[in-house]
Amino acid sequence: MALTVDIYKDFGDFQLSAQFEAKTGVLGILGASGCGKSVTLRCIAGVIKPDSGRIELDGTPLFDAQERINLPPQKRHVGLLFQNYALFPNMTVQKNLMAGVRSVEKDKKKAEAAVEEMIGKFYLTGLESHRPFQLSGGQQQRVALARLLLARPKLLMLDEPFSALDGYLCWKLELELMDILKGLEIPVLFVSHSRDEIYRICDYACVMDQGASTPPVPVKAMFEEPKTLAACLLSGCKNYSAAEPDRDREGWVFARDWGINLDCGRPVPKDVSYVGVQSHAVRLAKGGGPQGHPNKKPNRIECRVCRIVEDVFNIVAIVKPREAIPGPHNAQIRLEMPKDRWRENAGAHIRVGDMVIVQIDPQDILALKQK
Repeated sequence: MALTVDIYKDFGDFQLSAQFEAKTGVLGILGASGCGKSVTLRCIAGVIKPDSGRIELDGTPLFDAQERINLPPQKRHVGLLFQNYALFPNMTVQKNLMAGVRSVEKDKKKAEAAVEEMIGKFYLTGLESHRPFQLSGGQQQRVALARLLLARPKLLMLDEPFSALDGYLCWKLELELMDILKGLEIPVLFVSHSRDEIYRICDYACVMDQGASTPPVPVKAMFEEPKTLAACLLSGCKNYSAAEPDRDREGWVFARDWGINLDCGRPVPKDVSYVGVQSHAVRLAKGGGPQGHPNKKPNRIECRVCRIVEDVFNIVAIVKPREAIPGPHNAQIRLEMPKDRWRENAGAHIRVGDMVIVQIDPQDILALKQK
């Protein structure tokens, strides 16, 4: 079973252009607020009509602009879990669930049996007579999800399901949801602006940036080997610089904002326009404390310390390469390490204003395209 999306929608000041395929499993759609994630789900559900393109689910076209096909939401067999869960406030848990199953099962006894099974599966026993206002946020979410699954959707879509919950409850519900999703044999779209949620919950993921989506890739690959600047930043990378390939040395790039040449240790795509480095991949070079000097090894960078911040478990240092261009924030480099490692690397003796040497291993440099 698979979902294929290739749509375009012009909202005037915003254009949506989404192209991706989702198979059985959980596809994460990661993006900042306002990038088009929720709009994409509503197009798939039939709430919003695209201007052009095609949406196909399990071989059936849900929308096809050229063939003038636009199935109404109730005929798409798609379940969309809204952020507010959209439970019927005047109905009990039992009746909310019955509303879901009766859309596909007309036999009353079979419908009641399906509801009873789902109540046990979703840990709702004893809450059958409760109304939504009598339930916790987690209980409401389980009722909403159970109601969707009772309607036997061919596709399940979750629109930032944890956005309204506090930290501890969010973590508890996430664990429960992960167990539920493992047993489903349909495509699941999981929309979030949280990279941590995407990493923990999803099998593969794509990035949405200013209305445009990237092709889905295995979730670990997206975080460890992002291909675009947007994917890199959304994965949590704090260090990036405009860059261009070195014409004379294969595998080298010139990072313009940092004013340095970097060895990537591998061939660099011709269309590379940025480089990125995760904060934990930047480290103090051996002998690179105050008064240290860079040697001829590649990717050893002489920097001035701009700021040192103590976090709960880590030390964060902001440094600026000696040859960096003046002004822009991205001309600085952030390094982060556990407090004990910071002390072991002579970090305890480093002060703001000191010159230090930082080291970046070639395999940790991310060669990135603009889009």
